[in-house]
Amino acid sequence: MGNETQTVGIIGGGQLAWMMAREAKRLTLKTIIQTPSSDDPAVGLADEVVLAKVADVTATQALAKRCDVITFENEFVDLDELEKINNSQGLFRPRLSALKPLLDKYEQRRYLDNLGLPVPHFFELTPENQSSVKMTFPCVMKARRHGYDGQGTVILKDKSALADSWQRWGYPSVLIEEFIPFERELAVIVARNRDGEIAMYPIVETQQENQVCRRVIAPAAVSDSVVEDCQAIARSLLTHLDVVGLFGIELFLTQDERVLVNEIAPRTHNSGHFSLDACETSQFAQILRAVCDLPLGSTAMMSPAAVMVNLLGFETAESDYQETRDRLSEFPQAYIYWYGKTQSRPGRKLGHVTVLLDDVGEAKAVAEAIEAIWHGRG
Repeated sequence: MGNETQTVGIIGGGQLAWMMAREAKRLTLKTIIQTPSSDDPAVGLADEVVLAKVADVTATQALAKRCDVITFENEFVDLDELEKINNSQGLFRPRLSALKPLLDKYEQRRYLDNLGLPVPHFFELTPENQSSVKMTFPCVMKARRHGYDGQGTVILKDKSALADSWQRWGYPSVLIEEFIPFERELAVIVARNRDGEIAMYPIVETQQENQVCRRVIAPAAVSDSVVEDCQAIARSLLTHLDVVGLFGIELFLTQDERVLVNEIAPRTHNSGHFSLDACETSQFAQILRAVCDLPLGSTAMMSPAAVMVNLLGFETAESDYQETRDRLSEFPQAYIYWYGKTQSRPGRKLGHVTVLLDDVGEAKAVAEAIEAIWHGRG
């Protein structure tokens, strides 16, 4: 396919689709997004918009008639319904069969375990088996579908916490897994094209607050053997699934340098935002290259290191924080992205700042300075 005439459908219209649409213009690709709200970030940049819920398959069927390929910004789709319109094997990228074992977190754990990839111990908890399974605390309870940014994940300290949280959720089937006292959290963005070519980004360290990513440091200060383990996991997963697209893979690093898979995001991911300014090819350009059969780009970093800081909401308000953003723009080597969301609430991702560094050892101090400005303390 030639890039002059290609139209890419994107299911979802949030900040990930917004950044994909920005990069699509540079690649002379056309984008059509399917999203429920005219206020969603990507609406202003997409060439066309289908205003409909992400899981509205009738809307996706109309979208399919206008696109060469369709990719995904999020996982909140109905695969069974999408399969009814997937009459072309190459329409959805990643293909639906590659997404099928990943969207349900319990099934994702089972798939990774069956592949022999290292994961925490886990089991399914249901109202029917609750009296027969052995619980060890602390542990982690996760909703099987539709969890993101800490939603649908609870760290349980004891039986009463389990009872309270599970009751609040309405006693659904949930994933229970062992709590990993990790030394740090890592992530890797990896792309694969139709020819099986793989492009891997540097392994990064992610720092969370209330299960929401706060900072990303690139590259992670880890040993070569840890890097190799992370890369082997990523390569194995995308190859077994025959992925055409780009995945974000979240990992735990234990104190004895074991790498365990935390979660798989079958799309662009917050841990790869640094690539917009720090790498030769951003993750958003890379996914477009992969799904449009264009040559994959270099993932090499253009600076020795970088830190990405998420601008998380800290209050319930309607504000564009323009004055604060003006102050952030004065920070040396800083690149600011504002997603155009009209409402702020605690923990909501409103934008991000990437700062290019001469040394990864500067990351903590720089991140703290950015956060101080954002919170009005710097």
